[in-house]
Amino acid sequence: MGNILVAYFSASGITAEIAKELVAAIAADLYEITPAVKYTPKDLDWQDKNSRSTLEMADPAARPELGGEPVDIAKYDTIYLGFPIWWKFAPRIINTFLETYDFSGKTIVPFATSGGSDMGDTVEMLRPSAPGAVFKEGKRIGGTQDLEALKVWSEGLLL
Repeated sequence: MGNILVAYFSASGITAEIAKELVAAIAADLYEITPAVKYTPKDLDWQDKNSRSTLEMADPAARPELGGEPVDIAKYDTIYLGFPIWWKFAPRIINTFLETYDFSGKTIVPFATSGGSDMGDTVEMLRPSAPGAVFKEGKRIGGTQDLEALKVWSEGLLL
């Protein structure tokens, strides 16, 4: 499979748990995609039309600034990209991440956490942010996952 990175954004910690389980299942490196300004519970209030997350998701051009240390994407052949589903799509910070690095020739495998929404058109919405990357079919993951099930899913995608 080559060198594998699990990169994830997690506002509430749920996606972080799944990302760590995936790293254990497939022996990958882990990278947290962090915003320059952390999201507060008020920012994440999807019922508030003026919350930060609602405003970002209403604007397709929104690109929240990244924080944290950069990652050396050149070292990796395959990137598992994890995020929560917000308003049926990946949070805009995922576009920021994809547009920050060169993913040409890389395989990107999206996985998302959600209480009920599926992946919908998420992959199609992300594809323009990573020209030259090969996107595999995404997977919605709910709750904790059996390590063996994550490994089987991963191996099936990359054969």
